[in-house]
Amino acid sequence: MTHRQRLSMLVAMLIVALGLATTGAGTAAVAAPKAQAAAVPSAPVTGSFTDASGGTGAFAGTFTPTSFADQNGSLVATGTLTGTLTDSAGTTVGTVDQSITTPAAIAQATCRILDLTLGPLHLDLLGLVVDLNQLHLVINAVSAPGNLLGNLLCAIAGLLNPLPSAGVLAALLNLLLALLSGA
Repeated sequence: MTHRQRLSMLVAMLIVALGLATTGAGTAAVAAPKAQAAAVPSAPVTGSFTDASGGTGAFAGTFTPTSFADQNGSLVATGTLTGTLTDSAGTTVGTVDQSITTPAAIAQATCRILDLTLGPLHLDLLGLVVDLNQLHLVINAVSAPGNLLGNLLCAIAGLLNPLPSAGVLAALLNLLLALLSGA
């Protein structure tokens, strides 16, 4: 799969995931010029490390992507990692504020379609007795490339969710425009 195909797939999945394909809200926003840069959403980053005393320290911070690129056939994100390292005693031992490049992937989305629980059931149908203990039926749709039914059902299930705020939509669309113009 080429870099352009991956970007096109990312654009399509984001538009479907946000419900823009059915509301039409994305059409005007995509055509608008990039005159205003919206705030880019950050992702939380947490981790642990062994501190000088042998205890477990913690890292808490955020990753803010600034660009995406094709690196040896793989999609990578470059951005700023900021955070704080705290030792096992709760003392801050350092801070991080640096640019990093990390592999980026489209997460496989799972959408709950049906979660049905039936209690015990006893039927006596003209001498035919059916006893059924508790039944728990869960149907999930998996949204991923090539999963046509899963993609469709996740998109339909997503129509009932409220749309994200305009700032988040603008930030996503600006990122997508930047990706497409640089590809």
